Amino acid sequence: VQLQASGGGLVQAGGSLRLSCAASGRTYAMGWFRQAPGKEREFVATITLSFGSPYYGDSGKGRFTIASDNAKNTVFLQMSSLIPEDTAIYYCAASTGWGRLEAERTYDYWGQGTLVTVSS
Repeated sequence: VQLQASGGGLVQAGGSLRLSCAASGRTYAMGWFRQAPGKEREFVATITLSFGSPYYGDSGKGRFTIASDNAKNTVFLQMSSLIPEDTAIYYCAASTGWGRLEAERTYDYWGQGTLVTVSS
C-alpha cells in the first residue's frame, strides 16, 4: 500500500488547512502523526475505515477533525484555529491490523509527510 499525502502549506495563526491522504489499497485504519522541529513524532488522529470511528490524540482534540472517503481510500484532516505550535511535518499512516491506534508500531505504511507551517 502506498500513501500520498497533500494539503500542507503556510497559514497564518487562526487559519485552517485540510490535509488529504490517499491510499493505493484498503486498510483497517488511516491516521495522522506529526513531528515538530526538535520533538518526537506524536499521534494526532486516526479513523477506522470500516466503522468510521475517529480517535484523537491530545494534539488533535478540539480543533482537528478526521474523516474518510472509503470509496476512494482517502482520509482528511481538517485543521482549524491553527496555532504556531501546530507547525510540523504531518505524516499519514495506515494500519492493516489490530493494535493501539495511537501507537506508531501499529501502522504498517507511512506517507512521505507534508509540511504545515503556522505563522504568528
